[in-house]
Amino acid sequence: MKASGARIVIECLVEQGVDTVFGYPGGAIINVYDELLANSSRIRHILTAHEQGAAHAADGYARSTGKPGVVLATSGPGATNLVTGIAAAYMDSTPLVAITCNVSSSLLGRDSFQEVSITGITMPITKHNYIVRDVESLAATIREAFAIATTGRPGPVLIDIPKDVTIKLADWPPLEGSKDSGIDPARFRAPSEADLDAAVGLLLGSRRPLIVSGGGVVAKDAGSLVNALARKMDAPVCLTFMGHGGFPSRHPRCTGMVGMHGTRASNRAAHNADLIIAIGARFSDRVICDATRFAEGAQVIHFDIDPAEIGKNVACDLGLVGDLRDALERLLPRVREAEHGEWMAEVEAWKAESNPGDEVRGETHPSFLMEAIFERAGKDAIITTEVGQHQMWTAQYYPFSKPRTFISSGGLGAMGFGTGAAIGAQLGNPGRRVVHIAGDGSFRMNCAELATISNYRLPIVILLMNNGVLGMVRQWQRLFYDGRYSETTLDRPPDFVKLADAFGLPGFRARTLAELGPALDAAFAAAAGGSAALVDCYIDRDEAVLPIVPPGKHLSEQLFASVNP
Repeated sequence: MKASGARIVIECLVEQGVDTVFGYPGGAIINVYDELLANSSRIRHILTAHEQGAAHAADGYARSTGKPGVVLATSGPGATNLVTGIAAAYMDSTPLVAITCNVSSSLLGRDSFQEVSITGITMPITKHNYIVRDVESLAATIREAFAIATTGRPGPVLIDIPKDVTIKLADWPPLEGSKDSGIDPARFRAPSEADLDAAVGLLLGSRRPLIVSGGGVVAKDAGSLVNALARKMDAPVCLTFMGHGGFPSRHPRCTGMVGMHGTRASNRAAHNADLIIAIGARFSDRVICDATRFAEGAQVIHFDIDPAEIGKNVACDLGLVGDLRDALERLLPRVREAEHGEWMAEVEAWKAESNPGDEVRGETHPSFLMEAIFERAGKDAIITTEVGQHQMWTAQYYPFSKPRTFISSGGLGAMGFGTGAAIGAQLGNPGRRVVHIAGDGSFRMNCAELATISNYRLPIVILLMNNGVLGMVRQWQRLFYDGRYSETTLDRPPDFVKLADAFGLPGFRARTLAELGPALDAAFAAAAGGSAALVDCYIDRDEAVLPIVPPGKHLSEQLFASVNP
């Protein structure tokens, strides 16, 4: 059949199983929005307050469901407003398809009104991107984009379509049966038999093994396989920031997060291990800290789907490239039962030591908040965060036990990420409780998305950890800059409870621990009734994220107490 380019976009989205898209209309993409209106029974469009919020919402949708997120934007500023969201998805390996429409083909390259080269701008932060100049190739391009976004290491793909291409007609043959794009699965590597045998040899020779469970374990829901490997090897398991939820944080073998804000037990285990088995982790600088001394006494096995990560940040003795589930399922039958009682006892002793962060400044200490939320939300709740101290406290104290329940901007660390991500997570999981934990600094950046939350009646509980400062930057200023607090005090509006009210949402205050329980109960009751709610919770401005490994220091050189100048 003949169809316009705009109609082909919609038909391809339906064909790919897309039921929800996020976006904001404009002149260049108006034809696609006209088709969206005509097909509103087939695809739900969520109108956000800003394109950045739409990108983060598509990201949160993807991370919480495992399905690709889709975001739409018009040319010029509409497209550039997506950049932060695309970069966040790229850094955290989120499958995202961004569809932008540009000025007409005849106007490209002429500095036309609202013209930018969004493909040039996003080339470094996408797995691939396209500008589609021929309507005949549009369907094939969209199908390929979804395949690229979701196969191998997931990531964002952008398709830019000139406005005239959305008007032109072309034959549109629907796919019959499979939605396969033609990408050959054989192109993806898998560990060889020799590599697996070599891994078994390293495992057998280890006396102090440590498993590092990363974001890839979450993406592949491979926690049970990691658990089986840890049990067979009699090994402890530590988590990267992105690994939360992949392996239960309160499992007896789990030592907690590793790295700059990692636990004493995890960092000591990483320093003293003779074998590190990294599974779906990319050894970021926040994990390894001083790269020249990380794992200096250990051999390293690195499982990852992306060959570019092998040896990039940490030299490894064996790199196993391929799908995690496949690699672990093939490895496990070869691994013999082992006992490392002395090593496990040493790790348990480190876990039993009083953990840093015990320097409690305010009555509403972050650990109390996380327990209070968990008591009400439960283990199935999806927790989103903004970026900053509250984000690290969530990673340190919230007991995640299931994959896709912790959604946060890890690699990019994008302030303003979480509110949009909560929107996407709630829309992708309508029967689940979504709790958004935010700091007042980050929350300001995209608080206009309260309009989206209110309009679509999304029952999100928002806990605002309000310390009146840019807490993480202030903490660094106190620790490493002799208390020179430059531009980190937020002594200014808004009153967040009044802000929530302005958007038609109930807001509650908690200045003390005694006020916290009733405020949370009221917020969760509102959510149960179908309304979002906000709790503005006071946090002492000098409450610190502890422990911390100072910049350039080794994992073993943690600070366990805040320092006042």
